[in-house]
Amino acid sequence: TEAIGLYNVGQSCCLNSLLQVFLMNIHFTGILRRITVPPYAAQKRRNVPYQMLLLLEEMQSGKQKAVSPIALACCLSVYRVKLFVQHDAAQLFLTLWNLIKRQMKKPQLVEELSDLYTICVQEHLACQKCSSESKRNSSMLTLPLPVLDSSSQVLKTLEDCLQYFFYPEELTDHNMCFCEQCGMKTPFLQRMKLVHLPQTLTIHLKRFCFEKSADIHKLSHYLPFPQDLDFNAVLTENQCQADDNEKAAWKYEIFAVVAHSGSTSCGHYCAYIRSLTECKWYCFNDSEVCQVSWDDVKCTYGHSNLHW
Repeated sequence: TEAIGLYNVGQSCCLNSLLQVFLMNIHFTGILRRITVPPYAAQKRRNVPYQMLLLLEEMQSGKQKAVSPIALACCLSVYRVKLFVQHDAAQLFLTLWNLIKRQMKKPQLVEELSDLYTICVQEHLACQKCSSESKRNSSMLTLPLPVLDSSSQVLKTLEDCLQYFFYPEELTDHNMCFCEQCGMKTPFLQRMKLVHLPQTLTIHLKRFCFEKSADIHKLSHYLPFPQDLDFNAVLTENQCQADDNEKAAWKYEIFAVVAHSGSTSCGHYCAYIRSLTECKWYCFNDSEVCQVSWDDVKCTYGHSNLHW
């Protein structure tokens, strides 16, 4: 029942934070416990879901305040997830999830994993000259929300970021698309509509910004997010492509925040996670774990000098 830390085994704070978010999610661990165990030792060493299960069992034995994820890290290195390098949490989350999904042998578990995390949106492209329109459904693992608008103005809340993400965008000048009906490049209107949200929704705030000089810098400005989020209260009817039964499930309670402090060249990750069994918040900072309050979680709203 206790929250257990993970030792840093070589700039592994990003990996540790993501592992804690996965393993503190009882819906995910319910799937993980039903995987097919590989029959041979060599296969076990290379199987990501199995190594995650071993780590979970070691953490739940409750004998130490922190355990080492070195066996899992070595397993991931086979798939080019390196130690001693800085990772981006959103990219590493996608890499881990794809490895887990690909190595789960039971189709039912793969389907359950997809249902737990996968978002579905419908992309609309409409020619502004002849009004012809194309639609395409696509899946994504995270909602990648911009924190600046097209004029580089700061979006002030998470709700503002969501509304902006689903706001129509005019594709003009060098962004024009080829229209088959018109036989030429024309201005288009691009929009996305929300079709399906999963049980565990992952939102990625795009705080890393490319300048015209090709340099990357971090956007550390203050951006608050709520404890409860109802998409029906944030998005308009035109931004949704779902029936009432689907939209009734679009109400969320915050479960975890993976936070980064520092700059793009030098930084540190930790995770704030609410235990689904105890309903208490914890800060997971590698091997150090402590109980925190919602006010402590608010420090991840952002500022240039973030301290846990």
